[in-house]
Amino acid sequence: MSIYDFSARLGTGEERKLDAYRGKVLLLVNVASKCGFTPQYKGLQALYEQFAPRGFEILAFPCDQFGHQEPGSDAEIAAFCDTTYRVTFPIFSKIEVNGTGAHPLYVWLKAQKGGLLGSAIKWNFTKFLTDRQGEVASRFAPTAKPESLVREVEALL
Repeated sequence: MSIYDFSARLGTGEERKLDAYRGKVLLLVNVASKCGFTPQYKGLQALYEQFAPRGFEILAFPCDQFGHQEPGSDAEIAAFCDTTYRVTFPIFSKIEVNGTGAHPLYVWLKAQKGGLLGSAIKWNFTKFLTDRQGEVASRFAPTAKPESLVREVEALL
């Protein structure tokens, strides 16, 4: 099994098979608009602009499971990301990343790479980096700033 076996709904409502990203290096991030880590959107966008031409994608998954920090609708989240950070990478529909309602993609991601304190996602802006074969290469804590990932992204490109 690889990341390409999953699909998720974009914030626009369109179902997107992750097979559409086959052969690319992916960074998957559970995001929130009202979090102390929200300014990481700026760094994520810079990372995306730097490496997208070489086959890099960022997939953002809004999640409201941590401190009710993503209360908006998919349309409100998209508007916030565009207006505040000029985000051009895909923003998916709001999902759950933990518990019985966790999206199957996140169930799989957590099984591939546990965190420091176990497999559960501890907070917003947890990041998973996959290689061009769709395998999880690394997991990063919410405190890991996007600019600190440059070397690992470059190594996979």
